[in-house]
Amino acid sequence: MSTTANTAILKTKEQPKTAREVIAENVQFLIEQLEAGHSEALTDYLNAMSRFHNYSLGNILEIARQRPDATRVAGFWTWKNLGRSVKKGEKGIRILAPIIGVRRKKDAEAEKDITKQNTAVLCGFRSTYVFDVSQTDGADLPDMQQVSGDPSENSERLAAFVRSRGITLVYNANIAPALGMSYGGRIAILPGQSKAEEFSTLVHETAHELLHKAERRTATTKSVRETEAEAVAFVVGKAVGLVTGTASADYIHLYHGNASLLAESLEVIQKTAAVILAALEPTIEEESDTAATDEFEEVAA
Repeated sequence: MSTTANTAILKTKEQPKTAREVIAENVQFLIEQLEAGHSEALTDYLNAMSRFHNYSLGNILEIARQRPDATRVAGFWTWKNLGRSVKKGEKGIRILAPIIGVRRKKDAEAEKDITKQNTAVLCGFRSTYVFDVSQTDGADLPDMQQVSGDPSENSERLAAFVRSRGITLVYNANIAPALGMSYGGRIAILPGQSKAEEFSTLVHETAHELLHKAERRTATTKSVRETEAEAVAFVVGKAVGLVTGTASADYIHLYHGNASLLAESLEVIQKTAAVILAALEPTIEEESDTAATDEFEEVAA
């Protein structure tokens, strides 16, 4: 076994943190960066959401903080199976993986239903390490199909997704100068936009429909709601290859000195973007993070 593999295995013996601790640590780091005037830190996190939308929020934040330029990550042996090797001396990106145990039922309970004697349960998390493709050498990977400046068939898929949620979609020139409007169950789009602009606008308004139901609308400001919707549009646009700008200082509106609001916003942005990207059948392939669902449930508990 190589020195790199031994190092990765030894590292996993470090005391693991909980999903909550990982998120809290990264949010605190982000707050410190924002207070120091480094708004690019939040841009890095949103970029990571677009690249790793199948990962849990905690692991997205971990990847973004440790290696913000990462584009495709996998474990040491996964890269081996793909014909690539981790370069000597490369430092792994620490993330969390689930520890799944078995809850055994008592004999009396098991006898009632022999098909359900044991239940898989989430026992906790362990530290594991992944590496970005730039940290590896070897066989070329298949090119990932990407769109550059044109949402292509994603526009039709997004419109179909919107309608499947019972949301009416119309085009109305009377909403100018607004590019789009969300009315709660109805979205209006200004006609005449470029394909990329129209797609981004529809993602933005769809995010409002998914994010800002009555309870959240009363608990947040208009500035936060608009910023969350724009952040979702940024994440989805980046994921399908659109040029979406730099996610600049506007995203600091998510913060406003409130750490819990920032953490909540990042979580709902990630979850909403993931729902939309799943509906688009995204073509950007990332190694699936099997911890995502369980970790989200543990964080939300």
